[in-house]
Amino acid sequence: MLICPQCKFENPDSNKFCQSCGTSLAHKICPECSADVALNARFCHKCSAECGPIWWTIITQALPIVVSATAETGELIQNPENENIVNGDSDSSPFLKFAIDSYLDPQQRYRLLESLPTPEVTAANRFVKARVLDCQPYQVSPIEAMLQHETKIDTNTIPDLAKAYLELQVEMHPAIPKIHDAWQQDDLQVVLLEDRSDWPMLLDVWQKDTTSMLEILYWFYQMTQLWELLEGVGCRQSLLELSNLRLDEDQSLVLQRLYIEPLITELPQDGKQALTIKSLGQLWQNLFRESQRTQFGCVVQMLEDVESGNIQTLTQLQLRLQEMAAEIEEVSTAEISHSAANILQENAEVEDVIAKNDDAPTMVLSMQLNSLEYAAYTDVGRQRDHNEDYFGIDSQVHKLELPKNRVVTAQGLYILCDGMGGHAGGEVASELAVNTIRKYFQETWTDTELPRKESIRESVYLANQAIYELNQQEARSGIGRMGTTLVMLLLQDNQAAIAHVGDSRLYCLTRKGGLEQLTIDHEVGQREIARGVEPSIAYGRADAYQLTQALGPRNENSLHPQVEFLDINEDMLLLLVSDGLSDNDCLETHWQTHLQPLLSSASNLEKGIQDLIELGNEHNGHDNITAILVRVKVRPSQQGFF
Repeated sequence: MLICPQCKFENPDSNKFCQSCGTSLAHKICPECSADVALNARFCHKCSAECGPIWWTIITQALPIVVSATAETGELIQNPENENIVNGDSDSSPFLKFAIDSYLDPQQRYRLLESLPTPEVTAANRFVKARVLDCQPYQVSPIEAMLQHETKIDTNTIPDLAKAYLELQVEMHPAIPKIHDAWQQDDLQVVLLEDRSDWPMLLDVWQKDTTSMLEILYWFYQMTQLWELLEGVGCRQSLLELSNLRLDEDQSLVLQRLYIEPLITELPQDGKQALTIKSLGQLWQNLFRESQRTQFGCVVQMLEDVESGNIQTLTQLQLRLQEMAAEIEEVSTAEISHSAANILQENAEVEDVIAKNDDAPTMVLSMQLNSLEYAAYTDVGRQRDHNEDYFGIDSQVHKLELPKNRVVTAQGLYILCDGMGGHAGGEVASELAVNTIRKYFQETWTDTELPRKESIRESVYLANQAIYELNQQEARSGIGRMGTTLVMLLLQDNQAAIAHVGDSRLYCLTRKGGLEQLTIDHEVGQREIARGVEPSIAYGRADAYQLTQALGPRNENSLHPQVEFLDINEDMLLLLVSDGLSDNDCLETHWQTHLQPLLSSASNLEKGIQDLIELGNEHNGHDNITAILVRVKVRPSQQGFF
């Protein structure tokens, strides 16, 4: 099966062009100059840009390492039966069959882009790694097919090295590299992964003077979360290899690959596993030692408590990290910020955190804005002859670079309206609402804080009044009275306010929580549910989707705009949409394919929103479609000191 790179349509293997959109399946597009490039070419023939996709492969001998732990010391020792694996004859290395530009697989799909290490190195390490070019980029791999269609994985055909990746794939954790393909060939196992070989190493960033202690605590906390995740698949060793610890574009901790822990055939007399949280403490000591960074006093005490056994569980360790973060912030600021107060939580909740480690907060440190990006688009749809949707954006981002710090501040106003009232009605109402609200905040929002709830409500009332008065002047009545829905987002750094009237919606997407609808439609069905009516009965009414609120048809006495506030303490994608995109659970059905990739800074929001509009036209198409995407990235506050 060939997947079209443009519309994602599934085509037969023999197709040269996509049956849906006509895109060529016999060439790929250069990302720099858009020239057609041969599928098996690494570089563009016009501009010499590298044209992927390129994967990072691990090739290992398909023999398990069996390890014993001595009863006296608990030290791991190599089983003598496997000495030939580690110290084998280099002349008979199975890796010698692969040379640069050779293919890894019999189907000649994956071509090596670099030479493999010498036989002496491969014999000592038991595995090799290299970058490979996918010469059939539109072909779905067996691994991808199983993951996409959630079919049962045949463990007999999947190499052991790949099983941990597959088990963790359902978690969708950004720290775990995505697996693309895997197979076993003779006595070798081959696994193809997302290429993170050029991502910055944690150690390199750690030793920079600009790295604050709060950022270090943030990485510590991420390690505790990963430790728990990796324990379930026997890959905690992945965290203990310094060269394996990398940072993504948002400075979050990620792994380059997974290391499978050796099989323990004999345990020490005390019955303890060889790897405990003491191993994490030793890793942290090594990071300080390798980077020649001075440890902060509370870090020294924490590491001593881990080594002595005073801290024995991950929950205890996570709570200590929270306390340390709060102590550092108290020293550097007169009072703890609202974000930090949320992180520390109310005393009544602490017991619950201890009892239910799964409910521990993802972010334990106060956060600050790292970046803000947006994209917006409106489309008439496939059935309407005019567009009654309208949007307006007023956004500013300011960056201040200092020798030991970088401060990003932002203020943004994002408004989306879906008009009603026919020609010269709906489009007039939606545009008038947007411009009235924009003008109001241009004149009143000059602070470094979000407007108060009363001020936000006042802007909505003014927009309503402007449309209402126009209806009165033109003596419009009944369905001829023009009006509009409204959904609005206000951002001040990593604080947000949301206001809405009608059925235009605002969603948020995070890696931890997935997709969440933040607004509740103002319509008859939802009104009945709020009164206690069963949803099936409420939406069985003929008027279930009729709006109960809109701007313009009536005066402000009948208007009750919903206003809420939100702290953004993790990377978040905010999406404002008209019902042309949200109808029929379009986003709830397709968010993993069309929204989740946009959380990454490497993704293009402009391209992403175009794809959303196309999705709305394919899935719905009966109405105008408008969307505003806002990507907010945060990082730990740098108010701490060394």
